Amino acid sequence: MPDRLENRFELLIQSVTDYAIYMLDPAGTVSSWNAGAERLKGYRESEIIGQNFSRFYSEDDRLAGVPSRALDTTAREGRFEAEGWRIRKDGSRFWASVVIDAIRNAEGELLGFAKVTRDLTERREAQQALEEAREAIFQTQKMEAIGKLTGGVAHDFNNLLAVIVGSLDLARQRLASGADISRYIDNAMAAAERGATLTQRMLAFARKQELKLQSVDCIALVRDMAELLKATLGTGVGIETRFPLVLASAQADPGQLELALLNLAVNARDAMRGVGCLILEGSEVATPPIPRGDLQPGPYIRLSVIDEGEGMDETTLARATEPFFTTKGVGKGTGLGLSMVHGFAEQCGGAMTIESEAGKGTTVSLWLPVAAANVPRAEATVTEVAYETSTPLVILAVDDDDLVLINTAGMLEDLGHTVFQASGAADALRILEQGDVDLVITDHAMPGMTGAQLADAIEEKIPGLPVIIITGFAELPPHASSRPRLDKPFKQAALAQIVSSIRRRPLPDPAGGSNGDSGQG
Repeated sequence: MPDRLENRFELLIQSVTDYAIYMLDPAGTVSSWNAGAERLKGYRESEIIGQNFSRFYSEDDRLAGVPSRALDTTAREGRFEAEGWRIRKDGSRFWASVVIDAIRNAEGELLGFAKVTRDLTERREAQQALEEAREAIFQTQKMEAIGKLTGGVAHDFNNLLAVIVGSLDLARQRLASGADISRYIDNAMAAAERGATLTQRMLAFARKQELKLQSVDCIALVRDMAELLKATLGTGVGIETRFPLVLASAQADPGQLELALLNLAVNARDAMRGVGCLILEGSEVATPPIPRGDLQPGPYIRLSVIDEGEGMDETTLARATEPFFTTKGVGKGTGLGLSMVHGFAEQCGGAMTIESEAGKGTTVSLWLPVAAANVPRAEATVTEVAYETSTPLVILAVDDDDLVLINTAGMLEDLGHTVFQASGAADALRILEQGDVDLVITDHAMPGMTGAQLADAIEEKIPGLPVIIITGFAELPPHASSRPRLDKPFKQAALAQIVSSIRRRPLPDPAGGSNGDSGQG
């Protein structure tokens, strides 16, 4: 009876043609061979019995010891599974799924291995074709999104440039006649600052900036934004605030929170077509009524921007936070506002919700965690920074853009410093060889050698010479992140402040003391 069962089992194994099923001795020598193995691998039984199974592997796999590791793993753990390229008799490759089982007698002695191989080449090729199709669709969608983004950014920046160019043109004409040009200068500055805000929004979207989470007094923050909101929204929009007398501090990045609220306020103004009442409301809620499992339990600050504008239907509401989605028409917005605010709220550990109905206005709420006691408190914003001009320095300014270089040098000279100008890193290193300077201020994004690389080269040649890196990027290389940094665009006050702070850093005294305020750190 056992012989009959054994014969039936052997007939079953031999009749399988979709799987290669064969036996190996403990050293990996092939001891049996079925019809499926012959079909998959191309070897007849007489050609392969007595050969080591490693011949089915590529030469690189054999040199790397893959076959022996497979048997060692099977002997140790009882089973081995893997996928990879295998070689047929004719040298062609196929993608195989391999299962190896250890075979032991009643005493546990290893008798050999049973190996089953499947040809998954067609499935793998189908998966690759599907992935390539998905990638092609993704690229098409990305190009469409970039087209929308480009149109929106071009429209926004053209509006800002129209204000800047027009205001400066009028200022130049009025200056010749001695008229007051302050309002034109103010208009140009306001438009430039709005352009900087748009650029920050783009950088944050592209690079998911690391937030500086602090304890933020939301009542004080909204109060300090009052003048900015009035100037941005125009005279047709009335602003009403609804806050309790006392409100716990929220955990957020104060600068990004201001930008988020300004974004929501501008959206609300546009929804009201520039005329209506905008409500800013704040409250503390024990547990937010948001069905999301990733929100931590605990108290939250709810900041809401409420308008009485057109509202959104269900279809628009469902897509409102999609990047690049906008209802403002082609070229009339980037479509990044709500998606940016949504991402910001989540980075703070909170959420954003939208309640809207067509014809009945919209309420956008930011849910921000109440700040813990150990979260640092945000410092009050200072609009103008006092800076020192008493001690002139010799400064080397480096930038590959002539207009930016002239502007930076002009600001520094106006502060009383002597300024040398270099149009690139090589030029800067040549100037440093010719004379002493107290400080180097360099742009980061320059061809040939970046500002960070220039700073490293200066440190090797002149250890201790301070270098300030000016950048318009959201992030700097990790090795450069510890250096003093000034973000573009900047005003003279910010430039003066960072120069002054560098000057106040004392050099280490070889004797162990400090040399006072003349440090170059």
